[in-house]
Amino acid sequence: MQKITQDMVDAAFTGVELRLHDETGDSTWRAGRSEIDGNAEPPPNGHVRIGSNTKTFVAVAVLRLVADGLVELDGPVDDHLPEFGIDRRITVRMLLQHTSGLFNHTGEYYEDGTVAPGILWQGKEFVEARFQSHKAEDLVRFALSKPVRFEPGTDWSYANTNYVIARLLVEKVTGTPIAEAMRKLVLDPLGLNDTSVPTGPEIAEPHAHAYYRYDDGGERIVDVTRIDPSWVSSGGDMISTTADLGTFIRALLRGDLLPAPLLAEMLEPHPKVPYGLGVFVTETGSGKVISHNGGAIGHGALMYATADGSKSLTAALNYVDDADLSLAQAFQEITAKLVAEVFG
Repeated sequence: MQKITQDMVDAAFTGVELRLHDETGDSTWRAGRSEIDGNAEPPPNGHVRIGSNTKTFVAVAVLRLVADGLVELDGPVDDHLPEFGIDRRITVRMLLQHTSGLFNHTGEYYEDGTVAPGILWQGKEFVEARFQSHKAEDLVRFALSKPVRFEPGTDWSYANTNYVIARLLVEKVTGTPIAEAMRKLVLDPLGLNDTSVPTGPEIAEPHAHAYYRYDDGGERIVDVTRIDPSWVSSGGDMISTTADLGTFIRALLRGDLLPAPLLAEMLEPHPKVPYGLGVFVTETGSGKVISHNGGAIGHGALMYATADGSKSLTAALNYVDDADLSLAQAFQEITAKLVAEVFG
């Protein structure tokens, strides 16, 4: 495990913390640096922007409302958010499983290689505007103004827009801001005191630093640890730690947050892509592994667990991001190696 941690740093990640929980308890490994111009390792159990791992938290919040009879999983989203004029064929389940067909507000990448730009989130212009605040409602209206990718329920395509709408659904049904609703529905029941929905650019200490690289007549690297994540909203804005992520995913899979029938529906993968309701469901040599990963402009997080919640693997990453997503392939190769080592 220490070798794999170092391999991740050697593949150009600035710093890494891995946390494995099994029958022996927690074990952690760290390598690399907290800051690119420093010598200190990433802090133990430091705060990190978890990117799309946020989707799993939001899915659980929605499903808890389903369990309470306040939301119908296969009912129209429009029943709760009529002000947006969302296609009444789009259900809550379709949001959580990415089968709505709605345009991804952060941009669409098509099979033929073409790209339909979304809201600005890359390059020098984005870095200079990284403290700009966006309203979730505006992101949704922007996405709804664009052509749909397919008819509702006929295909699968990952779209951050689905989870921005899910956020607004939670806020409407609970009558509270998402940060408060998330704390009541998910975080407080598990004692996740180091996990939060940010309302601005700050991230609590301790944390490793995130960076972004762009060309400005020469390479420039900017510290983007402080950044307003409202451009992605509940598609990927939350902050957590490796310990809290592990506690969350194990509790979820043990059945501590959802009734067994609803948890089973959450873990039922789509036939095209092994994605349930806010989680990936992958078959390995030792059985099913439930996961979600996320990147957040120089920060990233991994979250894996066995289907019974007995073993979990989480990670916090800090790195130098760029518009070309230069670390994407190395990230995929290293995480595949990591999962094979831990889960067989």
